[in-house]
Amino acid sequence: MANWYTRHRFLLMTLDPVHIGTGGYRLGRVDLSIVREPGTNLPKIPGTSLAGAARSYAAMRYGKIQCAGQGGGAQPHCGQPTCPICYTFGTARGTAGGNAGTVSLSDARLLLFPVHSMAGPVWVTTKSCLEEAGFEVTAPDLAREKCATTLPDWKKPLNLGWLLLECQDGEVKINLKNPPQHWKTVADRLVLVHESLLSHIVNSNLEVRTSVSIDPHTGAAAEGALFTYEALPRATWLWMDVVEDDYRKQFPVDDPKAREFNHQRPLDVVRAGLQLAEYLGIGGMGTRGFGRIKLMADWEVKHE
Repeated sequence: MANWYTRHRFLLMTLDPVHIGTGGYRLGRVDLSIVREPGTNLPKIPGTSLAGAARSYAAMRYGKIQCAGQGGGAQPHCGQPTCPICYTFGTARGTAGGNAGTVSLSDARLLLFPVHSMAGPVWVTTKSCLEEAGFEVTAPDLAREKCATTLPDWKKPLNLGWLLLECQDGEVKINLKNPPQHWKTVADRLVLVHESLLSHIVNSNLEVRTSVSIDPHTGAAAEGALFTYEALPRATWLWMDVVEDDYRKQFPVDDPKAREFNHQRPLDVVRAGLQLAEYLGIGGMGTRGFGRIKLMADWEVKHE
């Protein structure tokens, strides 16, 4: 097995509602919908959104703003082999011939979804979602009309928004080798449901807001400017993979900022960018209090 690439798994949690739009208006319950997986109809955050934010914020940290964005035109990337941003994320064609990046960010997929219940806030997921993200799960096989929970001593029926499910008998254990900060608080409030119910529960409990444009001349709401939009709610957990494909093994460790931050590989640059997303956010509606997302943990996934 080649040893010049590694795969790291990242756990993310939304600190604000996050809106990654599909572009344009859609017919449906909201005007501005968010991106979803075609097969499961579950919301996701596209890798392009994460990579763009990580590049822009890492460029800010390194003081190389010209290397953010797509490059080309009036503000091309520097394209220098000693630039940590260009080395990590690549350069646009036409900038010293263009260069491929050394990292690949996957889509961030849904892991734990917060829902209000009679037991207070709980996080809904499925056994397969947890296992795909690298968790070890012991849980009973669920019938469609039942759920399993880690809530201490909870045996009564449990509502998940509008849906009421019976609690199925059986022990639920969920283990992670390197649990992130605050994980135990969430781990004690998990609800596992049947695979066929997850998309219904998630899409019924997305945050939906209504906004209106303000007429600058009157200071009042502009006529016909009312619109609605949806978002992943605060405290949603997601996971994604980042593949570091550094076959050149020439990361610019002599860069002053790389030495200052103790960054020794492209993966460190990705982390630096994603850490700023905790403050600067991703996606749309940033001026309406949307977008912040926190990097909770990451670990290397060994080759099988």
